[in-house]
Amino acid sequence: MSTYPHPLLAREGWPFIGGSLLAAVVVWVLAGFWWSAPLWIVAVFCIQFFRDPPRAVPAQANAVLAPADGRIVKVERVGDPYTERDTLLVSVFMNVFNVHSNRSPVDGTVEQVDYRPGKFINADLDKASTENERNAMVISLGSERITVVQVAGLIARRILCYVKPGDVLQRGQRYGFIRFGSRVDVYLPLSARPKVAVGDVVYATRTVIAEL
Repeated sequence: MSTYPHPLLAREGWPFIGGSLLAAVVVWVLAGFWWSAPLWIVAVFCIQFFRDPPRAVPAQANAVLAPADGRIVKVERVGDPYTERDTLLVSVFMNVFNVHSNRSPVDGTVEQVDYRPGKFINADLDKASTENERNAMVISLGSERITVVQVAGLIARRILCYVKPGDVLQRGQRYGFIRFGSRVDVYLPLSARPKVAVGDVVYATRTVIAEL
């Protein structure tokens, strides 16, 4: 498992940020600023996309925290295909302007990590949860289990997950990243009380999405 103090810019983006800045400078020197302007725009986009700010963890012991920044697109009862049980599903859709660092919503032990290849349809659509490339992490809380699924989006081509079965996570701990637009599904016990509704904007770690 990879951990590091939040460097403000996610390490997953360093090659993109460095490459775009270098290209912009080279074109500026060789051809002038106006020719390099599109590359400066790309560099600014990369910097904003890969920002990774630190977040304060709420003290509420029974809180389930948002695993990602974005907009709530689903809060409903569904079956969890990874643990084969009825659950409360809360889905967070991330656009290209959201922070894409993924963080653990609860304290617990990683019980299972299940990567599945798939399509790259719009992550805002319901069928993205079952048809897109995705990576599921089942977290054991003792008597309860929570499943967190990273789902690739229309232009997201790389899901990064840094945990393995047996790893112990703390709420708000960074465990993965998805590049360029995506979605995170959280399957909760039916006893969980949702604290968000469809359309709400949430922030990773900072927003409480449910109470256990």
